Amino acid sequence: MGADARHDQTRTAMDRDFWHRKWAINEIGFHERAASPLMVAHIGRLNLAPGSRVFVPLCGKSLDLHWLLSEGFRVAGAELSRIAVDQLFADLGLTPEVHQTGELLHYRARNIDIFVGDIFCLDGETLGPVDAVYDRAAFVALPQAMRARYATHLTQLAGRAPQLLICYQYDQSLMDGPPFSIGDDEVTQRYGHAYALTLLTKTDVAGGFKGRFPATEAVWLLQ
Repeated sequence: MGADARHDQTRTAMDRDFWHRKWAINEIGFHERAASPLMVAHIGRLNLAPGSRVFVPLCGKSLDLHWLLSEGFRVAGAELSRIAVDQLFADLGLTPEVHQTGELLHYRARNIDIFVGDIFCLDGETLGPVDAVYDRAAFVALPQAMRARYATHLTQLAGRAPQLLICYQYDQSLMDGPPFSIGDDEVTQRYGHAYALTLLTKTDVAGGFKGRFPATEAVWLLQ
């Protein structure tokens, strides 16, 4: 194994430990207390029929999933932390069926499937067909060294289904991620070969990022 491969494995293990620790000590300031207004405003651009299946990578226990279900969509998700997924189903008032699928745990209830473990262990056959991807918390959560691999994996995993992608943009020198700042050029670099990209909007983060410095959120449509 080469030095680069060993570095990638070490970094991946460190990232897993980071997120497991966050959930274990309930340090989850990244968990929003309402569905994303940007998702609500722009998900119609995906032109989804009722009952469409939406994949949400690194979904946590996001209230975005509650909103999608309430709007009649079916939801699939991938999440590293079993704590987060247990809390998600408790919040939804659902008792899931749980079984092992390869290296992942598959939580299943009516209209929802969540795969617990490393998203890179999830394949298209296990996930099943999806009509769209909604990515608010995955691409921005990964360090730059992992984002190229993730973008390629997600594109293959979802069969190039259209995506609604939300990214933060700010002066990265002011804060270590996550969430990381992702510029327009990187979105084009990672996804432009597989999708037609449309920048739907950029909006200022109210009060600045964590109240400390200016930031924007960019909403992209990938088709």
